[in-house]
Amino acid sequence: MPTADGFAAIIFLMSAIRVLPDTLIDQIAAGEVVERPASALKEALENALDAGARDIHIELTAGGTRTIRVSDDGCGMAREDLPLALTRHATSKIASLNDLERVASLGFRGEALASIAAVARITLASRRLDDAHGWRIEAQSGAVSEISPASHAPGSTIEISDLYFNTPARRKFLKSEATEYAHCEEAFRRIALIRPEVAFSFAHNARTRWRMPSQQPQARMRALLGEEFVASTLPLDETAAGVRLRGLVAQPTYSRAARDLQYFYVNGRFVRDKLLAHALRQAYRDVLHHDRQPVYALELVLDPAGVDVNVHPSKIEVRFRDSRAIHQFVLHAVQRALSVPLAAAGKPMIAMATSPGTSAVLPAAAPPAALPAYAAQRAIATESPRHQTSLGLASAQPQALYQTLFAASLRAGEPAEVESDVPPLGFALAQLAGIYILAQNSVGLVVVDMHAAHERIVYERLKRALDGAAVPVQPLLVPVTFVADAVDVATVEDHGAALHALGFDIGALGPAALAVRAVPALLQDANAKRLAQDVLREMREFGAEQVLAERRNELLATMACHAAVRANRALTLVEMNALLREMESTERADQCNHGRPTWFQIPLAELDARFMRGR
Repeated sequence: MPTADGFAAIIFLMSAIRVLPDTLIDQIAAGEVVERPASALKEALENALDAGARDIHIELTAGGTRTIRVSDDGCGMAREDLPLALTRHATSKIASLNDLERVASLGFRGEALASIAAVARITLASRRLDDAHGWRIEAQSGAVSEISPASHAPGSTIEISDLYFNTPARRKFLKSEATEYAHCEEAFRRIALIRPEVAFSFAHNARTRWRMPSQQPQARMRALLGEEFVASTLPLDETAAGVRLRGLVAQPTYSRAARDLQYFYVNGRFVRDKLLAHALRQAYRDVLHHDRQPVYALELVLDPAGVDVNVHPSKIEVRFRDSRAIHQFVLHAVQRALSVPLAAAGKPMIAMATSPGTSAVLPAAAPPAALPAYAAQRAIATESPRHQTSLGLASAQPQALYQTLFAASLRAGEPAEVESDVPPLGFALAQLAGIYILAQNSVGLVVVDMHAAHERIVYERLKRALDGAAVPVQPLLVPVTFVADAVDVATVEDHGAALHALGFDIGALGPAALAVRAVPALLQDANAKRLAQDVLREMREFGAEQVLAERRNELLATMACHAAVRANRALTLVEMNALLREMESTERADQCNHGRPTWFQIPLAELDARFMRGR
C-alpha cells in the first residue's frame, strides 16, 4: 500500500501541467478524425468534391491499410498552398465566424490532412489549370518535406500510405483487410450516391470494383443500391418554410433486419442523426414490424444557417437550430409518402441533389414490365364481363354484410360497376382456406390476407374519426354485463370522458360489475366484453392522457383487431370485391397494424415459369 508520502508524490506528479509536443497533439486529434482507413478515404473524397472535381479515381491496397490513393480533376493548388494544406487549422473554406455558421462545403475545419499526416505517410501532388507543371510535397509524423516540381495533370492526387505505422497500438485495432475494405466501399457509396454528376472509378488491389460515369440519379441509385431498391421505393418531395425533403422511402415490405440501407443527407452531407432517425422510425411505426428497420435514401435541404455541422470532428453529426420543427416536418412528410392509397398512386417525379445548389430529376420506380400477351388470355378478357358473378359457394352471406363490413352499399342482385381499367388489386376469384382472397389483376394473381387487410381499413377509419372528435357510437340493444375487478370499475369512474371520446358508454353496476351500453359503430360486431376489457387495461396501465396521446395508435390497433373479419368467415364475391376496393382507397393498406403485409402479387410470368410454359 502506498504511504501518505507516496500519495502526496502521486498528487504532485498529476498536478504538473505540461504543454504537449505538436506531434502528440496531432496524433490525439487524428484519433477523432481518422478512426480507420474509411475515415481517411472520406476526408480525401470530400476535399476532391470541394475542389469542384468531376472525375475521381480511387485506388486502395490491402483494404486501405497499406495505400489509399485519390486523384481528381478539381481546381488544384498553388505551390505555396501545399504546406498549408498539411497544417492544422489551415483552410480556404471559411475565414470568419459568419462563414462557420453558414458553411456549405463538406470540409471546413482544416484538420483532416494534418491529422492523417500525423499517423501515416502522405504524398500530395497538385496542379492548377494555368500552371506549367504541378508541385509535390511529402509528410510523415509531422515532418514536411521540401516542395518539388512534379508532372501532374490539372487537379490533385493524395496518397496515404502505411496508416498508423507510428502508432502500433492503434494499428492493432484495425480489422481484417476484407472488413476495412467493406468500410471503405461504404464510405465511397455514401458519397457517390448523392453526387451522380461526378464520375468515379474505384479499384482495390489493382482490380476495378466500380466504374461509374456521370449519370442520372436513378441510374446511380440503381448501380449502387440495386434494382430491387429502386423498384421497392416510393418518391418523396415536400417543401415547407424553406426546408425541402426529397428522395426515396422504401415500402414497409422492403424492410431490413439491420440499418445497412439507410442514407440520409443534410445539404449533401451524409449524417447519422438521432433526431432524424427517430422521426423516420416514428413515421414507419404504423406500418413496420417492430424488429425491422426502414430503408430510405433522403436529402434534407435547408439554409446552412439553420443547421450546425461543427458538432464532431468527423462531421457526421449535426444539430438543427429548430430541431422540433425539423422532426415534425420529416415525420409528417414520410408519413404522407407512405399513406398514398393504391388507387391514387401515380408516378410523380422526385429530385435528388447532384451538387450543392443543383438537382436532377429522378422518376419514381417504374411499374412492373408488361407481361407477354397470350391469345387465350385476350379471348377470356374480351368475352368475359369485368364484374364478378357467384360461383355457387355454399358459404354465401346476405348482401347486408357488405355494408356492415365495409361501409358501402350495393343493390341486391346488381353486378358490380364495370370500370374502365382493371383496378390495382383486380377482381376476386375465390376464397382460400377461409383466410385468403384470390384475385386477378392486369399483372397476374393477387393474394390478400382478409383479416389483416380489414384490420387496416378499420384502424384508419378509427384514427380519422378520433382526429375529428366524431367517433360514431352504436348503442347496444341489450347492454353487455360482466364481472370486473375493482380496479377496472375505478378506471371507468375516473376516465369516463376518455371512454366517451373513444365511442364507449361503460357504467358500473356495482363494486364488481360493469355494463357496456354503447361501442364505436365501426366495432359493433366485435365482442363487447373483450373489447371493453382491452381498452380498460390500456387505460389502467398507462393512464387516459397517455393512451389518447402517445399510445393512441396502439389502442386503436387493438380495437381494430377486434372488429376485423375473422379467419374462416366465408365471404361472397361481392364482399371480397368490396374489401379490395376499400383497400385501394385506404392509406397504408399494404400493411396491417403490426407491420405485416396484407397482400402480395404473383406475376403471370412467374406462374408460367413454374409450369414451364413456353419451354
